[in-house]
Amino acid sequence: MRGILPGRPQAKLQAVAHGLWESLQIIAYISGNALIVLDRPHHVLQTIYIDEESELEAVALDEGTGKLAVCSTQHIYIYQPYGQDEGAVKWSLQGSMSLPDPDDTITTLSWGMPDELLAGSASLTLFNTHGETERIWTKQLASPVKFAHFSPDAELIASTGRYDRLLKIWRRTSFGSADQRFDYFYLPHPKTITGLHWRDASHKEQSVDHVLYTICADHKVRVWIPSEHHGLDGMHMWAEVDLMESIMARHVPLDHQSKKRFAFFIDGKYFTRAAERAMQQASAEEKDHGIALHHLIEVANRNPDICVVLDGRGNMSAWGFENVGAKVKKITDVFNIAHVDGLHLHFAKQPTPIEDNVQFYAFMDDKPDAEFTILSHHFDGRIEWLASRIDYLFDPSPQPRRIERKAMWSGHSHAIKKVNRIASGRALVSRTTTDECIVWLQRQSDQGMTLHRHSTVKISEHIHRTALLQEGDFVVFLHHEEISLWDTRDHEANEVARRPYKLQGKPLCLLVIPETTVGGRRIHIATISSEMKGICWEVTLPLLERDPVTGRKLSAVAHTNGVTNGHVEISLEQYSVFDLGSGDDLAFVLPVDPAGSAPVISGFLDTFARDIAISYTKSGVIKSWTARLNAEDHRLDWLLTSQVETGVHNPPLASGTSIRKAALVDAERTTLTIWNTRSAQLEYQETFEGNGAIQDLDWSSTPDNQSILAVGFPHRVVIYAQLRYDYLNAGPSWVQIHDVRIRDITPHPIGDSVWLGSGNLVIGAGNQLFIQDEQVQISEHLFPSMRTLSRKTASIDLFTAVSRLNGPLPAYHPQLLSQCVLAGKLLLVQRILIRLYTKLKFWIEGEDLDSSLGFAIEDFSEDEARMTAFRKELHSSYADFSEDDEPQAVTEEVASNLKDLLTTKQIPLLSSREQFRLADVVECIGMVEKHRRSIDDNAGRFLLFFRQHVLNDAHTSPISWREIIWAFHSDSQDILVDLVSRHLSGKMMWSHARESGVFMWMSDINALRAQFEVIARNEYTKTDEKNPVDCALFYLALRKKNVLVGLWRMATWSREQGATKRLLSNNFSEDRWKTAALKNAYALMGRRRFAYAASFFLLADHLADAVAVLHNQLGDTQLAIAVARVYEGDDSPVLLDFLREKILPKAAREGNRWLASWAYWLLNRKDMAVRALITPLGRLLDSESNEPDRLNFAAQSYLTDDPALVVLYKQLREKSLQTLKGATMIGGHEEWEFVLHTASLYGRMGCDVLALDLVKTWEFLLPPPSAITRPPSSPVDTKATSPTADFSFDPRKLLRRRSSLVVADLPAREHARNELNESKGSLREMEEGSDADEDREEEDGDNGDKEDGAKMEEPKKKPPPTQFNEPDANSLLDAFGF
Repeated sequence: MRGILPGRPQAKLQAVAHGLWESLQIIAYISGNALIVLDRPHHVLQTIYIDEESELEAVALDEGTGKLAVCSTQHIYIYQPYGQDEGAVKWSLQGSMSLPDPDDTITTLSWGMPDELLAGSASLTLFNTHGETERIWTKQLASPVKFAHFSPDAELIASTGRYDRLLKIWRRTSFGSADQRFDYFYLPHPKTITGLHWRDASHKEQSVDHVLYTICADHKVRVWIPSEHHGLDGMHMWAEVDLMESIMARHVPLDHQSKKRFAFFIDGKYFTRAAERAMQQASAEEKDHGIALHHLIEVANRNPDICVVLDGRGNMSAWGFENVGAKVKKITDVFNIAHVDGLHLHFAKQPTPIEDNVQFYAFMDDKPDAEFTILSHHFDGRIEWLASRIDYLFDPSPQPRRIERKAMWSGHSHAIKKVNRIASGRALVSRTTTDECIVWLQRQSDQGMTLHRHSTVKISEHIHRTALLQEGDFVVFLHHEEISLWDTRDHEANEVARRPYKLQGKPLCLLVIPETTVGGRRIHIATISSEMKGICWEVTLPLLERDPVTGRKLSAVAHTNGVTNGHVEISLEQYSVFDLGSGDDLAFVLPVDPAGSAPVISGFLDTFARDIAISYTKSGVIKSWTARLNAEDHRLDWLLTSQVETGVHNPPLASGTSIRKAALVDAERTTLTIWNTRSAQLEYQETFEGNGAIQDLDWSSTPDNQSILAVGFPHRVVIYAQLRYDYLNAGPSWVQIHDVRIRDITPHPIGDSVWLGSGNLVIGAGNQLFIQDEQVQISEHLFPSMRTLSRKTASIDLFTAVSRLNGPLPAYHPQLLSQCVLAGKLLLVQRILIRLYTKLKFWIEGEDLDSSLGFAIEDFSEDEARMTAFRKELHSSYADFSEDDEPQAVTEEVASNLKDLLTTKQIPLLSSREQFRLADVVECIGMVEKHRRSIDDNAGRFLLFFRQHVLNDAHTSPISWREIIWAFHSDSQDILVDLVSRHLSGKMMWSHARESGVFMWMSDINALRAQFEVIARNEYTKTDEKNPVDCALFYLALRKKNVLVGLWRMATWSREQGATKRLLSNNFSEDRWKTAALKNAYALMGRRRFAYAASFFLLADHLADAVAVLHNQLGDTQLAIAVARVYEGDDSPVLLDFLREKILPKAAREGNRWLASWAYWLLNRKDMAVRALITPLGRLLDSESNEPDRLNFAAQSYLTDDPALVVLYKQLREKSLQTLKGATMIGGHEEWEFVLHTASLYGRMGCDVLALDLVKTWEFLLPPPSAITRPPSSPVDTKATSPTADFSFDPRKLLRRRSSLVVADLPAREHARNELNESKGSLREMEEGSDADEDREEEDGDNGDKEDGAKMEEPKKKPPPTQFNEPDANSLLDAFGF
């Protein structure tokens, strides 16, 4: 905790108590109906709220027992300590009592003998609090008591009434008996007594001389000591000091000198301790030549008590009393110690009479490192903790370090309800349940960031909404039918303007509209009602008076009170009204939390403008709004910048930020969702159990716009920071980095919290404001990657932590390397790893390691083909002259060496987990390099991520559909199958096949069946007993029933052998045996043997039932698809129906574009396979197949995006005429948005260099002929938009440059028409842009296409013929050496 404002101390004479109990320094004070107990400047031991309407009057601490007594006017509460043995002291209620007369009001409390408490009211009452509380003595007084204090040994009581000049001393005549007796005598004073102080004992054991100090309205301090004869004149005056004459400021005329005097006393024991401590702290120089220190030693040798006199203007006089109570008083026993000026104790400037008082308490505990402390209780509502070295305090020469303010305790007197901030976060206004308002300013102090009370607003009417203006110098209150403007530049705020207003509906918020110019005098504020109607006001303010950062006054500005030269300088006028549509279904409108931005916008009103408000509806639709002032038309223009359907119904709470983030809470207030409103995606979801309801959401951001969210519960605040997106591991995009719990400090639930601009969270709970430290602790349980932020320190600055968890990645980060591989930059990745290897060989931990490894941004945009050619040339030219031993490629040997380095050295900017992932990436790159010349890029991508998946210890799920797609579109599938099989030592079971997705990506149906038979054999031989049940499904899918019968013949050990063998021997083309097989299948389903049941469905030739059982009951979708493909081939109606009815809706529900694209490709809808990568899946599917009513969080998750989709899209759209046709169905604007969105994803992942490369090198298709109309954006039926749809031009015309081969897979009739349309010389344009390095054939992944599709190859030099003759497909293959 950085600091605490524990509550506004009561303006009472006994509001503060302090003492030393069991070596613990305790300070207790009262605030409203709360008792606050502290032991250090910024450490609250406990806050106790007393369940009583009236405010508290007095508090007293018993140093003997540690008990605290606190009272209101009617009741006294006794609290006893517990837990001191465990080192965590708390106080619990022992009991309460009240006075016999209900009209009597208690004003003072004082502890006497152990467990004995004196209460002063219209009478003096003595209670015994040992066990049950009982009243043991009472005495009626002439007038209500003002002071009533026991002497330290509890023998005497000094009491006086409010305006008394007689001090009554009560002497106890019987100790310890039940019948308490006191007699009394008077000490007369010339005027009203204003203060008294019993001298504390020097040591507990020694008998105490009763020494009493009194302060009187005649500005004199008197010292009273016991008389020699214990008669009625029990005490007499020993000395007096004239306070007025003590301070006579030089150079100031008498009539201008302060007439105020304050006095306090430093007991001898504290002064002695302070002098000893000053000696310990003094430097050698000070001990030899320090005038102040030598002066102090002289004074301390006389063991005096000290009286300190102040005048409120920085002048101080200190007097010493030596040998107080001695029989013979010498004239030197009262002596002046120091007279100093320039002592700034922060007295109130122009206090009201009731606030014009300060009480001082001086003490020092007995710890070795203790400081001499003065508590100053200012009756204007604050307590200051002042620390000093006593030789500095009394140094007669000018001393800049005379006294230091360690803390200021202030706050509210009632429970805080709402805290608002200005956009810069440098000023706050807090409001209580009783509409007491205080404006606070953020100030930098020696202890860090603190809050300084700037102004108090005293207002009687209800405040509906609040807005703070001009760095906290003005505040606007929205009341029910009026709006008022207050000037808060002074300690007490003044109302300067008020206007009535009329608005349809209830006003929901008060918004400060961003201005187009900074530092202007005119500010505009607006309110929006529940009917979405609004009013805008214009506020005219004077120029800013002080520097908002330092708080110092700007000299050029003269302070005026609203009027200058007859012109109104401060005004509030209605500017305009506006209407934002219907308020139906509206839940709330609220201002966004400004994300580190000044309230200034550009002059344009567009979707790039910063948001200023968000609204949310009961059906869960979040809308964000921005506005701009239109000075010409004298109105406020509004723009809806985003709209998100969250599916969260009746949200009770939402919050947005100006950089398009929003948080929403569900109706039960237990589930938090965080949304990116720009892309309408869900970034995070968490359900909290057992923490109470979520009641507050507050946004902040780092200076570089990384978001931070505070989620408030009744007794804790959880702080979340955004993370980089991680698509490869599907990692979370938000993380909990801090957990603030305040239940130990206060039992009061949190009212509100808000962020300061400096990254400190201010929490309002009860009367108190807690300022949370901007440092966050690095702990493994919160988030392991935090450890990489700060390996040496246990904590780190919040903004630094969040910036490092986001932002660009180092060049060697595994995420960046993996994304480079996906983007087809394998050679670049190898160069990075080789550079890292050469650096790490000679790198020592602790040295700097360049995060870019010397690579420039341009290196990430370099063409891979050019890089290959350059590498070959370099290798050949310098083979004989190479001096360094830098390897040319990441071979398995280089990978192994680099992996060893990574496992032995801690690399900067990587967590241990990321370092292990980097080692895995290195090993995988080494393996891919080994096979690089025999496989294509897509196979390389699959191999890399399959290997990573296998190396991951936690892998339990199958490989992702992204990796399956790379293999599916690879031309090296036979090599891939061989490599996967070799990895498994030729023992591929179904579990391995599912994990690698092999039956999803193999295209050759014959190879697929051969591999399926390998699985069948391995499943049969996986156990020693060789059970035919294990492989039945596989052999029956292959239609090899006879093989299965043979296996059953050998299974002599099985009880099922005879019956199964007899059944299988029958002819299942006959209906009766099909029925028998079905009966067996249903019986097996009843026994939950689903895989075996599916095999009997296959036996009955019911493929659809088998697939349904495998998908629904067994839950193995891959097995269902594999069985269908093996049993009937890729043209199987069952397979196609399954893909249409199950897989595509599932892909839409989950937002899985990879799965949708794969399914469409298998359905031979290649145009749709391309569109599925960009267009929302719900729009592509039939409106009946997805559920429009129920939004699914999974489909809205940010994980449905993946920047690798853009790589696949670029690859597929140029693959065949069908895919090109699909690309043309995507609107140009839609593709533009897709590319920009992908670039923003790269940025959020930390791969900014790839984002730049994408936007720099992306090529859009040429616009199609204007006659072509794209399909509407409503949901499209998959059957309606068939490949035979009318398409009257050659899509190859759209390529700016193209590969030499585009598979012509459009149907023959449509294709012939296209040829006729395009034959008039149009092919020449297509030819010009083709590159030599793109001459490799791109085959279509589906075998069926090779038969009905035809391939085209244009001659390179001859002009195009008048009619294009299609070549024979076989001759084309011959030309390529097949």
